[in-house]
Amino acid sequence: MFVDELRGFLLRDIAGLERELALYPDDSSVWRKVAGLPNPGGTLVLHLSGSLQYFLGAVLANTGYVRNRDAEFSRRDVARLELRKELEAARRGVLAAFEQLTEERLEQTFPARITDAELSTRLTLLQLVTHVAYHLGQLDYHRRTVTGSPESADTLAAPSAPEFGLD
Repeated sequence: MFVDELRGFLLRDIAGLERELALYPDDSSVWRKVAGLPNPGGTLVLHLSGSLQYFLGAVLANTGYVRNRDAEFSRRDVARLELRKELEAARRGVLAAFEQLTEERLEQTFPARITDAELSTRLTLLQLVTHVAYHLGQLDYHRRTVTGSPESADTLAAPSAPEFGLD
């Protein structure tokens, strides 16, 4: 079912974000600025976790999460442990949203706007999946540039059975 597939891709990409974080040698390298790249890795993680917690957790699952988008881009020197906690909260928001999401709900207008246009929940979820993938790629380039390591975090691996709820 389309809903399960979207959930699988989001959970796969959250796991990819976690693997990318683990490949940095220390907390400070996550925040190292790189000429030509707009954001350090830590900013990307804060932004994605905030976005998922808000649009999926708060908007769809009523988790009560209050987003501070400005802080996602202004906070610095957040330890990887704290960044992993934010990603875990994002995972919980994704799971909470998808527990109650139905095929019928996909065709309804999403209750918050991500873009200037009003979109269905289906298109909004696709927008979120591509948004996460876009920034995950940026995080990968940041990490490889900062560390000098070409090591892959296997971020494009197909979603596994547990991500599709088949474990």
